[in-house]
Amino acid sequence: MHAPPACNLPRLTQRLSAGDRSTTMRFLIGIDDTDNLESRGTGFRARQLGARLAEAGLGRVRGITRHQLFVHPSIPYTSHNSSACLDVDVDGAGVDAVRDFCRDYLARESADGSDAGLCLSGFDAVADELIAFGRSAKETIRTQAEARDLAARHGAHLEGVTGDQGGVIGALSAVGLRRGGHDGRFIWLEGVRELTGTMTAGALVATTGIDSVESTDGRPLPEGAVVLVDPWPRPVLLHGKAVLLTEKNEDGHEHGGWRILCKEAIRRY
Repeated sequence: MHAPPACNLPRLTQRLSAGDRSTTMRFLIGIDDTDNLESRGTGFRARQLGARLAEAGLGRVRGITRHQLFVHPSIPYTSHNSSACLDVDVDGAGVDAVRDFCRDYLARESADGSDAGLCLSGFDAVADELIAFGRSAKETIRTQAEARDLAARHGAHLEGVTGDQGGVIGALSAVGLRRGGHDGRFIWLEGVRELTGTMTAGALVATTGIDSVESTDGRPLPEGAVVLVDPWPRPVLLHGKAVLLTEKNEDGHEHGGWRILCKEAIRRY
């Protein structure tokens, strides 16, 4: 029996008890190349994986980010060459179970013809060299051999799951870019996909996983600033935080003084 779809992740996410938190470790889980031209994309699979991890009681998902990698004719990819990273709190004793669960999920759910890759690393264990690898993968062609060598030298778990295993490059890159804290946008964050209408900046921070609501020049909005949040917001990862970027609303009298940036405007993140 399949778990509920990924859109149910906020409801499925489990809060760890006070007794559990002392043994909790923060892990990053990178996945890539799980799809084909007819299937749902890697972003959907990342959200679904997060939902199933939570349902199984294996971890609490903090957020899931999408990271755009280099687009070049020599690089095989399905549509956009993007990878995804899950930021998860895991019981320290259950890390092996999480790894095995993710591997089994990708082996079962990745599309025919995919080349899925999986990477796991403790958040604080991600080396600077892995962050640099992720950044370089946005601008240059990297190889499986390079990715595997780096992961082995720095203690990150990296494996191919389906096909020719080319997704290991994007999976490692996603972990490095997420740890770098200044790349990508959130494709899942607690409470964000349910937002509609208008809310104050203070309420957005208080009731969701959003860390800061800011103008495009980096200034935090006052707590009482009213923000139009339709369609659903897409916070970006800046300075290690989930930041909701906004701009002045020309129709401020009707909908409030600010509105979220449209999807096209945040594609550069």
